[in-house]
Amino acid sequence: MTAFLTDSILPPEPEGALPILHDREYRVRAYRLSADRLLIQGAVRDQKPPGLYIQRDPEPITVHHMQVSIEVSFPGLEILAVTTHFESHPREECPTITAHYDNLIGLSIARGFTHRVRELFGGPRGCTHTTALLQAMAPIAMQCFWSMRAAEAKLGGHPDPILDARRNDDQMWRKSVNTCHVWDEHGAAVASREAGIPESAPVFLRARLAKLGITMPDGTKTDDH
Repeated sequence: MTAFLTDSILPPEPEGALPILHDREYRVRAYRLSADRLLIQGAVRDQKPPGLYIQRDPEPITVHHMQVSIEVSFPGLEILAVTTHFESHPREECPTITAHYDNLIGLSIARGFTHRVRELFGGPRGCTHTTALLQAMAPIAMQCFWSMRAAEAKLGGHPDPILDARRNDDQMWRKSVNTCHVWDEHGAAVASREAGIPESAPVFLRARLAKLGITMPDGTKTDDH
């Protein structure tokens, strides 16, 4: 199993050690199934702290735990298969909605997916927690474009594509347009790419590249100085 960081990503706890009332956790992970297929797995879990609901109870109580697995074509990002499972839930009727999420099959998980999910599964048409989980899972498909390229390079014994001076790939950056404020179609990032200016190394990579003593082929600096 690949090791990931497990430290808390939350802000510091408030002063005075206020009682914790609820803990919600999302986890989403993507796998390469083949050169043309991804598996995206997600889970949401809600816990109540020990002793909150039953004062003498020493263990936390899990009130919701929903899991979704989605197979997605690559690079088309069409949903090919779905598995929905409720591990923990408050009412016996809760799992009766799981089969409804099979209606995801055939949808694109790219732009417009969040709106479609609300239409199909919002409110009484779905499970609140599973629908929220789907909205957290969708962006991971977009995050996997570079990851799939990197995985193919690693499996084939080729150089890291993120270090390739030719990384100004139209098909890659255009998929990010209008996905956030940085990639506003009228913004500086898009204007630079339209002008053919190669994208610099991402901020999160610069310190790591500097630590490893790796220089970008195009001379891009690997630190913020």
